[in-house]
Amino acid sequence: MDEQMKVLFLAVEAAPFNKVGGLADFVAALPAALRKAGVDARVMIPRYGSMRGEDYELHKVGGTIPVPVGADQEPVHLLQATTDDVPVYFIWSDQYFSNREKVYGFNDDPQRFVFFSRAAIAALPVLDWRPDVIHANDWHVAPVAAWLDVYGRTDDFYNDIATVFTIHNATYQGVCGRLILSFGNMPKLPHLSVELPGQVNWLAQGLAHADVVSTVSATYAQTLLRGELEPTLQPLFQQRHDRLFGILGGIDYDRWDPARDAVLVQTYNVDSLKMRAVNKAAFQRELRLPIEADVPLLGLVVQLDNEREWEMTASAVEFLVQQENVQVVLLGIHDGLREEVFRDLQGRFPGNVRGLARFDDRVERRLYSSLDMFVSTGYFEPNNISLMTAMRYGAVPVVRAPGAIADTVVDADAKPQQATGFAFQECGEDALVTALRRGLAAYADKARWNVLQRRAMERDFSWSASAQAYLDVYRRAAALHGAS
Repeated sequence: MDEQMKVLFLAVEAAPFNKVGGLADFVAALPAALRKAGVDARVMIPRYGSMRGEDYELHKVGGTIPVPVGADQEPVHLLQATTDDVPVYFIWSDQYFSNREKVYGFNDDPQRFVFFSRAAIAALPVLDWRPDVIHANDWHVAPVAAWLDVYGRTDDFYNDIATVFTIHNATYQGVCGRLILSFGNMPKLPHLSVELPGQVNWLAQGLAHADVVSTVSATYAQTLLRGELEPTLQPLFQQRHDRLFGILGGIDYDRWDPARDAVLVQTYNVDSLKMRAVNKAAFQRELRLPIEADVPLLGLVVQLDNEREWEMTASAVEFLVQQENVQVVLLGIHDGLREEVFRDLQGRFPGNVRGLARFDDRVERRLYSSLDMFVSTGYFEPNNISLMTAMRYGAVPVVRAPGAIADTVVDADAKPQQATGFAFQECGEDALVTALRRGLAAYADKARWNVLQRRAMERDFSWSASAQAYLDVYRRAAALHGAS
């Protein structure tokens, strides 16, 4: 291996180019932190139609790249830009990506992401650069880890490339029919015991074939090993336990800094928290909510493809605004049928409820600088980057605490001397309302609230320690790959 380790990140979203959730922040921040540590880290993602070329200095790399799919080949082009000193490559395919405005949500998502995985493999020889490690993120790029293990070992160009597969959310597994293997020219991919007959589970394939597997926290790794969230995959997690690591992520402190954020109406730091009130008033005005400094402003993150969660959230919000003087902003409203439920809440409680169906980087910054509480009801979602960012901007968390969240928030009643927010374990309306009322009681005590805000802002969520932990994982992956 070269003295300077070379790592290629593969994912289907990355900030600032396209962002749906915390995965995009992870893929933006970790490579930047690794480059500061001396690693030659680069990123490869699809180019979607929502990305405007004029916003970035894009240039083409090489010529047309043929991607083997089915009995034929599909041509793609490779583009490159740089952000935060990180080279970023884009796979340009009109059929699968560039004519689509969204990242997810299409009937052919399995084909799209298998195609991206095969295109990434095909693009590597075009680069004047070969990674020592490919860091694949979530099921969408698991075919890369599987292909390298099953096919790549017999090819001189690919046989020395180790793989790390990070599971950000094991709920999403990319299950589809095995005909996808013919489409992806991977007929020899073995059927796993955890897969149903006639199906491929891409998350399981990545877990089975990567040299090392990581998750977004130690607690989440242990949860998966115990089978508490994904019991059908527990045997495979147990089988790979010696290659499974949980590493708590972080946020980019240069990018997310309320003391220097030019998007904010008013900058502030931990010693000037009173100035946040200017941002809150401006955001209330922007949302057309009553401008009331003493009314708590809550932001609720909703995972709308989880029916149990959105029903629970809608019921809890309705109960809360009928009982308490609060303002609630619902985040993540992107499903037509379920969005209607929240539009109904907004219509019936126009002075208390608002929904943000889609929000960009600028809105997100203003939001975090304005919220009094950041509320996450997630039953499955382990990702904590948005939570860390909200805390960095002084929003006190009220969260259900599975996965990485359990490693992020210290409950105010359980450990009052170290408290940074409010955590609850049970999934249900009563547990959520009880936690919110604990938060509202603390909000009414201004001295106590100020202490919670300061502690939340002062938690160290920088990437430096996490980057070193991942560097150790890359070294382990390279050693295990070389020994196998």
